[in-house]
Amino acid sequence: MTQTLSRFQANSLLLLAAVAWGFAFVPQSIASKFIGPFSFTGVRFLLGAVVISPLVWREWRMLVAAKRTPSKADWRQIALMGLLLCMGTSLQQVGMAFTTVTNAGFLTGLYVPLVPLLSLILYKRRVHWVVWPAAFGCLLGTWLLTGAGKVDLNVGDLWVLATVIPFTLHVLWVGGVAEKLHAPLLVSWGQFVVCGLIALCFALPMEDFDSTHLADVFWPLMYMIFISVGVGFTAQVVGQRFARPAEAAIILSAESVFAALAGAAVLGERLNFLGYLGCALILIGIVVVQIIPAPQAHPMIEQH
Repeated sequence: MTQTLSRFQANSLLLLAAVAWGFAFVPQSIASKFIGPFSFTGVRFLLGAVVISPLVWREWRMLVAAKRTPSKADWRQIALMGLLLCMGTSLQQVGMAFTTVTNAGFLTGLYVPLVPLLSLILYKRRVHWVVWPAAFGCLLGTWLLTGAGKVDLNVGDLWVLATVIPFTLHVLWVGGVAEKLHAPLLVSWGQFVVCGLIALCFALPMEDFDSTHLADVFWPLMYMIFISVGVGFTAQVVGQRFARPAEAAIILSAESVFAALAGAAVLGERLNFLGYLGCALILIGIVVVQIIPAPQAHPMIEQH
């Protein structure tokens, strides 16, 4: 895909991804009661790959014509992103069986301030000083969100927290690979296939599915296949090639806001005052860490 998107078009794609992912926490929560996490992850990503296959085939033909097909090293990078995607989504799905949609949405959003932090650790990229208090604010917000010490993080929250590192690494690398190959749809398709196959390798020996629950998981799966995977993850990869780094991170961080809205509208979940304060701190940390630093302070994010 060589077409250049305008700033408005790229930002619109990222907002679409944030909406798709935020509202996806509801079908994830519903499906977690009837189907194993690896089965759910495997099916939704493999079928999501099928959904975007016609567009991928068109992009592949363009790459062949331009003699720019991926090398073995490029395929290895795509496979690594698929592994990270499988780790993050599977762990998140495990946690959805034990935590709330609101908690899952905000805890997943902690990957955003960690992107510049891991850029410093892994690539020795200097970051603006404001990154450190912003990261602390997100941690404090998580503490408030889960009861300000009155209750511990439950097992579901811990599973969701475990997704932060794989999602952070995924965000660090996926945009750069897509830009290098000029093939965001192929990158999306490749990581979907790898993610789905790995998940099913775990699902087959570990999980059983009761066919009587097929009707219970049908609509959650349809949403995840067509909207969360087919639209959301693909829009992310395409949009991050062209959006400004700060705008991209801010828009994608809105996933947690839509998760809270979905939890309230569909499942009747509510937060107390400290919970809302925690949410506000997390959002402030996510936004500030992307707005304040100069773009050169964390160039890895420019590869989104």
